[in-house]
Amino acid sequence: MTQAEYNEIENYMLQQMQDSAHDRHHIYRVLNAAVDIAKHIDIKDTDVLLAACLLHDIGREKQFADLENICHAKIGSEMAYDFLLSRRWAPQKALHVKECISAHRYRGDNKPQSIEAKILFDADKLDASGALGIARTLIYQGQITEPLYITDKDGQIIIDGGGAETSSFFQEYNYKLKKVYDSFFTEHAKKIASERQKTAVDFYNALFNEITVNYENGVKSCIALLDE
Repeated sequence: MTQAEYNEIENYMLQQMQDSAHDRHHIYRVLNAAVDIAKHIDIKDTDVLLAACLLHDIGREKQFADLENICHAKIGSEMAYDFLLSRRWAPQKALHVKECISAHRYRGDNKPQSIEAKILFDADKLDASGALGIARTLIYQGQITEPLYITDKDGQIIIDGGGAETSSFFQEYNYKLKKVYDSFFTEHAKKIASERQKTAVDFYNALFNEITVNYENGVKSCIALLDE
């Protein structure tokens, strides 16, 4: 890929990025991680990898406008395919980029098949690991007005019930962030994620404990202040 070709793809990506949790800095971190992973693997097509990394989240704005019906990986892959064809990419090569993007989502049923798709998946999931993954999750959930936590009728924090019905940070952590460390395809990404895991676990446990203690002490204190 020439510098001019890279600049064209990058400029198109920059026009699409509106989500602060999935902004251009996220794209560049994923790109850098992918290039690092690729150094340890016999990769077949660096052009496909670079394009897929740059374009993997261009469907985010459309998903954000209709969270229930639009998957950013699917629509973004179609947008990328059409864009690359318009830039005179070979159809088979553009299709490879499309397949990489369509398979990069953790929640998706479409699993990555090619080595380029697996590297993109791993690089993207590295950005969901450690302290960075928690920070980005909190930003995104604030954007879509999901709370830090919800409680049941007894005041206990609900930590399960993730997936499409995720409604709080604690649910999202237990559905995705806690499990992402078992999802990597490449050994180098697994190693990096493992090094970050303790930070995420310690933060989650500290936050959960602080909130739980607050509830327990607060309920007791309120009861003590009430007249019988």
